[in-house]
Amino acid sequence: MTNIPPPAEELRILDHELWRLDARRAQLLARRTWLLDVLRAAGPQAAPVHGPAGWPPRGPQPPRPEATAPGVQNVLLVLGGVLLTIAAIAFTLVSWGDMGIAGRAAVLGAVTTAALAAPVPLLKRGLRSTAESVAGLGLALTVLDAYALHEVALSSLDGTGYAAAAAALLAALWTAYGRVLGDLRLPLPAAVAAAQLPLLLWAAAADAGDHTITAALLVTAALDAAVALTTPVRPVRVVAAVGAYGTGALGVLAAGLLTWDAPGPSAAARAAALLALGAAIALGAAWRAPEERAALGLASAGGLLAVAAAGGVLRSALPGVWTVPACLACAIALLSVRGTWLPEAVRRGLFLASTAVQALAVAWTLPLVALVLLGPADWAAHAWSGTPSDARDAVTVSAPWMSGTESAPLVLAAVAAVLALTFRGGPPRPFALSGALLLAWSTALALPAITQLPYPAALLVHGATTVATLTAAAYTSATGDGNGNGDGDGTTAEGRRASLLPTTALCLTLLGSLHLVALSLASEAATLAVLGSLTAVFASTAVLPRWKHPHVRAVTTAAALAYASTLACATGASLDWRPQHIALLVLVVPAVAAVLAPRLGDRTTTVSAEITGAVAGLLAIGLATTDLPVLALVLALCGVIAAGTAVREDRRRVGHAAAVLFVLAAWVRLTAWEVGAPEAYTLPVTVPALLLGYARRSRDAEASSWTAYGPGLSVTLLPSLLAVWGDANWPRPLLLGAAALAVTLVGVRHRLRAPLILGGATLLLTALHELAPYIAQAMGTVPRWAPPALAGLLLLTLGATYEQRLRDARRLRDTLSKLR
Repeated sequence: MTNIPPPAEELRILDHELWRLDARRAQLLARRTWLLDVLRAAGPQAAPVHGPAGWPPRGPQPPRPEATAPGVQNVLLVLGGVLLTIAAIAFTLVSWGDMGIAGRAAVLGAVTTAALAAPVPLLKRGLRSTAESVAGLGLALTVLDAYALHEVALSSLDGTGYAAAAAALLAALWTAYGRVLGDLRLPLPAAVAAAQLPLLLWAAAADAGDHTITAALLVTAALDAAVALTTPVRPVRVVAAVGAYGTGALGVLAAGLLTWDAPGPSAAARAAALLALGAAIALGAAWRAPEERAALGLASAGGLLAVAAAGGVLRSALPGVWTVPACLACAIALLSVRGTWLPEAVRRGLFLASTAVQALAVAWTLPLVALVLLGPADWAAHAWSGTPSDARDAVTVSAPWMSGTESAPLVLAAVAAVLALTFRGGPPRPFALSGALLLAWSTALALPAITQLPYPAALLVHGATTVATLTAAAYTSATGDGNGNGDGDGTTAEGRRASLLPTTALCLTLLGSLHLVALSLASEAATLAVLGSLTAVFASTAVLPRWKHPHVRAVTTAAALAYASTLACATGASLDWRPQHIALLVLVVPAVAAVLAPRLGDRTTTVSAEITGAVAGLLAIGLATTDLPVLALVLALCGVIAAGTAVREDRRRVGHAAAVLFVLAAWVRLTAWEVGAPEAYTLPVTVPALLLGYARRSRDAEASSWTAYGPGLSVTLLPSLLAVWGDANWPRPLLLGAAALAVTLVGVRHRLRAPLILGGATLLLTALHELAPYIAQAMGTVPRWAPPALAGLLLLTLGATYEQRLRDARRLRDTLSKLR
């Protein structure tokens, strides 16, 4: 029984409990305040999880499970089914002989029936995963039943044929079983997997040939593709798609090998029929494919297989040189599907297949094009050694001819025509036209060597090709774009596309001209004729009216001047001139460039002409280095050309280059006269430098004398001073001293620092040079102890002075410290 106190006692007890609660609450609040201060002092940390003040701190949490319950369930079921299957296999293969026929049949029949019937009640109870595992066990047991049946009752039958029939029967039974139990996912995919074997096993059991086995693989792939495209069940669709790709790939690979190894047209036709079947399967699947990417890939594969099938037949019927053109023709035929009623993805896939075949065909021609383009470069080591018999001998100087590539020009021309006719508008048009121009140029490049034209005729063909590409560059540059619209300015994306065609044509022109020059090196007359013609062609193109793209005109101007320089060198070599004399002929080019540069009309072309002329001048200087008098003349003429250029208002800075060239010419001339006095080299520089400095000081009174007169005085005084210290005679020191005195007096008179310091320093050093023998003689009479004594006396004097300064400093410090 509960003892209830009186009201007064109960009230006292309640008050006491409330007081204890208040005290505990005050204690907890104080502790909370202290903890908050500690956290604030420690800096920002992870925010604590706030709860009621009276809640106790949380204890350790239980570990979270790493696997979900459904996952654990599935693992257990799969392991159980696999273990039961392994046990059944072991029973069938190992313990089978311990039982009689009736016992074996009863055991397998009972177990199989139970395993196939068990999913029915399990599905009714909602145990779907368990039903899937038991059904899988039942399907595996049916395979063991088939094996046991063959071993017991049908062992006389062929194993491969029996396996084919068993696989077909099992596929049918598993399909029916899956249809009856529609809630199970495993039977139908297993039936599709089993259906991969019957046709292949039947073909192998019948000892069919390679063509029949390949056909079985392709038919199986077709059936798989039909199932994958028609069934709505995703597991069945996935298994069927994997089977279609696997068997289809094996069948196509086998058909390709049969086509490659076909001994005659009949075998090639049969192999091509298999490839055509693969192409039909791929195109049919692409037609019905629900996804665009899959349809595009399948259509591309179908197009490639169709080309391979047709090419395989043509390969066996035509000579080997026409195999690539035949395949190319088949690929071009695929382009006829554009604009038809076929689905867009199928048309795009066939277009990609055609493009791939065309790219491979062009790649097949690249070795020949490289040989024809680069082969004549070897004539540089055998220049003017003799005219070759034909164009093929002209390009195969040190490399053998590539046989079997005679149809390469046809391939290049066909692809060029496809590019020009396929893209008749839109953004890809300039790219297509540029590619077509490149392929057409390659065709013209290789055609003379393939047809073995005579050497002069080959030069004419290559020259006409160069003129044609240059004309194309001029026309497209004048119109502005590849369509003649004239709306590309080169700054926008449209303008850059528009400038692509003239740029391509110009690059091909330069490359073709270099190839033509290399080809002409075999003959002296051909070299002179080609260089003269190229100079005239580029020069005539450069003087055309202003074009849409001035860069084209700048390049042609530079090319004309470059080939003129080369023509001058070749002409001199033809006349048996020495290199230093050829240099005088080359100087005509920079002179012409200097005269024409300001009259070309645009800045880009002007700069191009000036740079090319400067390079030609450097070439002339390099040729004249073997003869000093001629080198001096060439340098002087280059200085005249540079001085003439400096007359222009916008080229004043070229005057510095002219002065340098004149000075170098004078120095080279003095060296040729074997003049060794440095003043002969320095005075021609000093006098103009001082005049220029005086002119600058006249215009700008604030200019420093070091800037105006320092460089000119240093050029003469310093080399002469170095020469004085190595000269034992008296005229040079006397003249240098007099000149230094004059410079010093001028500096004193006009209060200029540079002449005063440079002249005075030179005068002092010259005087020391004159007094040096006497100083050395006097030093010989001085005792050896005198220099150390003088040094010690100097150090003592410095130390006493230093001590006096320290004492004065301490005295000042004491005086300041006494102040209040």
